[in-house]
Amino acid sequence: MRVGIIGAGAVGTGMGILLRQRGYNIVGVASRTMASARRAAARLACPAFARPEEVARLAEVVFLTTGDQAIEPVAAALAARGGFHAGQTVIHMSGSLTSAILDPARRAGALALSLHPLQSCADADRAVANLPGSVFSLEGDDEALALGKRLVTELGGEYFLISPAAKPLYHAAACVASNYLVSIVDLSRRLMQAAGMEPGMAARALAPLIEGTLANINDKGIPQALTGPIARGDFATIKDHLEAIDATVPELGAIYRLLGRYTAVLAGRKGSIDASKVARFERLLAAGWEGASKSTEAGRTISRR
Repeated sequence: MRVGIIGAGAVGTGMGILLRQRGYNIVGVASRTMASARRAAARLACPAFARPEEVARLAEVVFLTTGDQAIEPVAAALAARGGFHAGQTVIHMSGSLTSAILDPARRAGALALSLHPLQSCADADRAVANLPGSVFSLEGDDEALALGKRLVTELGGEYFLISPAAKPLYHAAACVASNYLVSIVDLSRRLMQAAGMEPGMAARALAPLIEGTLANINDKGIPQALTGPIARGDFATIKDHLEAIDATVPELGAIYRLLGRYTAVLAGRKGSIDASKVARFERLLAAGWEGASKSTEAGRTISRR
């Protein structure tokens, strides 16, 4: 099957490498710059093209793996230049966008598919390592879904069919698990550094704790994997946390309090604290919320300056 890739970033290049390893014929790659296209082409052992429509014309399957904001205009440009035709399947790998963004391809007679991996791919090598075995969402034309299922199966992954209306909520969930996890780890490092630990040691110190927590989640599930002072009803410790944060790094107080309130509800679901303790934690963590929020806004203002 002839595959063309338009958009030679981490996901596009990584997907191309994986498909080539599985016997697909990568007929060409195009990207925003020729330098990027050539780098990907060297890894895919295929030609690099300056004109993306030339790649599309050669391909039975077109992967449109540009940034999300570029998918719609690139699809429209490809259609206007005769890049799409009947018998093709055009695929994007955005988590937030539906296959409707590929309507220019549909109007030219091609099939459209959204195929999104629940995975983080910081570069092409990470994509090659991480994509196999992942869970993918599929949404698009019925005839294209069969190809999507085949691709996921060949990557050793799982798939589920998602409705277009559910894509924003699905993508929000993915952002929480991936992007916001990075933010939470950064929050933890900043608190550790405020306690006097140098940044390199903070990174080394927290990594085993994070890995152990993920292992507990996989082993015990949520909420049973929840541990710590809120899970055991230790109000005095949380009060000490709040006083120390407000005195030392007050700009972090609002996010700590918000996460704590969510954690109290989770501890209630676990059954390690009762409803009255959940409510008591809510009151403790809500106290000073307005001041913490103002400190957070002040910190943002300072950082902008």
